Amino acid sequence: MMWMGVPWLGSVAIALFAWVFITLWGAAIGMTWMALMLAITKWQPVKGATRVLLGTALWCAVEWVWSQGPLYWSSLSYTQSPYNLLALHLGQLAGPITVTAAIVAVNGGIAEAIGRYSQSYWQPLVREFDRRAAILTVCLFIGVHLLGFGLYSRSLADRPDEAISVGLIQGNVPTSQKMTGQGIQASRQIYLDGYEALVDQGADLVITPEGAIPQEWDAFLQDRNLFVRAVANRDVPLVLGTFVPQIIDDRSTPITQSLLTLTPEGEVGGRYNKVKLVPLGEYIPFEKVLYPIVGRFSPFAASMVPGTFQQMLETPIGPMAAGICYESAFAELFRQQVARGGQAIVTASNNDPYSPRQMMQHHAQDVMRAVETDRWAARVTNTGISGVVDHQGRSHWLSEPNYYAARLETIYRRQTLTPYVRWGDWLTPLLLVAAIMAVGFGRR
Repeated sequence: MMWMGVPWLGSVAIALFAWVFITLWGAAIGMTWMALMLAITKWQPVKGATRVLLGTALWCAVEWVWSQGPLYWSSLSYTQSPYNLLALHLGQLAGPITVTAAIVAVNGGIAEAIGRYSQSYWQPLVREFDRRAAILTVCLFIGVHLLGFGLYSRSLADRPDEAISVGLIQGNVPTSQKMTGQGIQASRQIYLDGYEALVDQGADLVITPEGAIPQEWDAFLQDRNLFVRAVANRDVPLVLGTFVPQIIDDRSTPITQSLLTLTPEGEVGGRYNKVKLVPLGEYIPFEKVLYPIVGRFSPFAASMVPGTFQQMLETPIGPMAAGICYESAFAELFRQQVARGGQAIVTASNNDPYSPRQMMQHHAQDVMRAVETDRWAARVTNTGISGVVDHQGRSHWLSEPNYYAARLETIYRRQTLTPYVRWGDWLTPLLLVAAIMAVGFGRR
């Protein structure tokens, strides 16, 4: 954070605090689950299938609570992405919680199989292997993958008339440079050149990353904007990542992290405002108290304001479900947009200065969102990894991290509605009701 004027020691302290807090926040899912299991089983001892059911229901409930908050990245389902596509297809039923439930149930079955104890006069505690629990667990493991295979295999083929040539520009402008006047000029030229090159290749739509132009959008000077003029001249729409003032009253103009669709008519034909803002990075929690302490570390004068769930990115070639950076972890955000008609997924991220391993973690989230909603996903970032994922979770192209790229890829618009898109997470309440009934019956 030294490029923002924060001294070296302060920069290290802030980074360490953020790392420790986020780590503990993710670990708190498991700790909360353990505390709940201990409390309930102390009140009413359970074993076998009832204990597995209770543990699965509680874990799903805890994950659901965490997913409603501002910090969320640690779903167990995430461990299967992007390589176990059969398991990921369970997400089409009730979202990522379906994959989480399968993981907890299988591991709970393993624990029941190897964790059984018997007591005798001469040897108080003897660990015994529960063959029946082991067989049931193996059957469950095979069964969930067979179900995933069935969902994977029955996916409808893409229609050729729904193909879109999408241009993705990975500008590779470090954030430390991009936030300066010279960096803004360099970014503008890089993305203009990339747009022109992709249009020449036959793009139907060009997409730029989060904050591609780190400058507030001036609606009053819109007709003079270089990007608006370029789109009007080349007749190909552009999705531009930038910051837009949100006028609330005469005294304050907070900004939104936004994607704007620039149309050949010289207008902003669509807009998506980031909903899940990053605490301390994009807004300051308890701002009146904390702003005097941490406000000077922000590159903006005030907190950003979030968008609403009732959004979708409109484009001349059809409505898109959109997400900006960190929002890739929030499945419900994309589900609602697809349910309202989103025909493909567009995600725009920065990812600077993260390592390639962290970039792949972000890509894994987009793979899950594509599978759950049965939509193609176009992912474009500043420094990588950009890519295209089909509705079955297969990556058709991935960029090299920390390199410039202007890539033309084909994606397909789709109209299907998975059970998850139709009904959301119906599994968690079902598991909770079943667990309550099982525990209550045992207590009676």
